[in-house]
Amino acid sequence: MVEPSRTQRLGAYAVVVDEGRLLLTRISSIGFPAGTWTLPGGGVDHGESPHATVRRELWEEAGLEAIDARLIDVHDIHIVDLGRADAYEDYHGVHLLYAVTVDPTVEPRVIDVGGTTDLVRWVPIDEIGSASGPVLPMVTHAIENLDQFVAG
Repeated sequence: MVEPSRTQRLGAYAVVVDEGRLLLTRISSIGFPAGTWTLPGGGVDHGESPHATVRRELWEEAGLEAIDARLIDVHDIHIVDLGRADAYEDYHGVHLLYAVTVDPTVEPRVIDVGGTTDLVRWVPIDEIGSASGPVLPMVTHAIENLDQFVAG
């Protein structure tokens, strides 16, 4: 049996809530798993502050500036299964989840066209996972702990 490649990834993600809606981004065909909805955010670059990462990623994936961003929670996932390029992978993702405030009058749009995000939209929380399509476990975690992200 082939040993799986080991990957550990630190990411910073924005939990943006407005009037019963959550801001979600869809993973493009060059990302993994393609077509799945997630929170705006992504990997922390070497030497980059996670606080800067969440703001940068929110801009690249949603064209929105963070008015306020507070670290609220940490979510992680450990999967040993087929991953990118159908290769067997031992993947550990560590997700820093920030409560982020944006100007809700600004229409979200993908700035980094051709990257790993192909769509961004506000999704009614009660429709997430059914009408919206599949979501990553960190989205489910954020919804289950939503009171932490909307509390002042």
